[in-house]
Amino acid sequence: MKRLLTVILLLATPLAAVAQVPTIELANDTASGVTFTLSIQILVLMTLLTLLPAVILSTTAFVRIIIVLSILRQALGTAQTPPNQVLLGVALFLTFFVMKPVIDSVYETAAAPYIAGEIDAETAMEKGIRPLRNFMLNQTRASDLELFAGIARIDNMDSAEDAPLSIVIPSFVVSELKTAFQIGFLIFIPFLVIDLVVSSVLMSMGMMMLSPMLISLPFKIMLFVLVDGWSMLLGTLASSFFS
Repeated sequence: MKRLLTVILLLATPLAAVAQVPTIELANDTASGVTFTLSIQILVLMTLLTLLPAVILSTTAFVRIIIVLSILRQALGTAQTPPNQVLLGVALFLTFFVMKPVIDSVYETAAAPYIAGEIDAETAMEKGIRPLRNFMLNQTRASDLELFAGIARIDNMDSAEDAPLSIVIPSFVVSELKTAFQIGFLIFIPFLVIDLVVSSVLMSMGMMMLSPMLISLPFKIMLFVLVDGWSMLLGTLASSFFS
């Protein structure tokens, strides 16, 4: 956990550097300057820090995990069970488990040398982004990279390693969304079969006023528990990032 906090602080270092100066002066063509007060700088800094968690979560395994867990809850038909706080907690800790090798690599190559004063902030950022970049590229489809490279009109990419972060991050997010929905589709199938069977039985018995979802819910929960669904699902999700 200490390494995780150190890495997050390293990523926020360029933002925090803004608040270390009393004013920011921008020169124009007339050689006059426009000075921003400290209160405006703090406002900009706090805005950027608010967006930082969303940026970090969008470049990690969190996207795939939380979507799959949400689809599972929808497939089970258990409205708000598990509640959102539980799903977020499971997703965050599983994300930490998956991203631990990346966090350790960023800490050893960038955060620790920067804290020791061996490298400056710019060099630490360059070294620290490499493990995260490699993680995203390993989970990104080539077709998605080509899509965003084509939109950005970047034709001089010889390999995925040459792609800038402005291409890698949206390509990674799209790939994660595709993978998450593919996993969700496979999760939905057995529960859908149970719903169809229960609905057919109720129709044949003439019980049209009885909700099939109400009857199928305990069967779906029983099936999920009997096959040790949580261990199977979370284990498969975690291993999908290491394949």
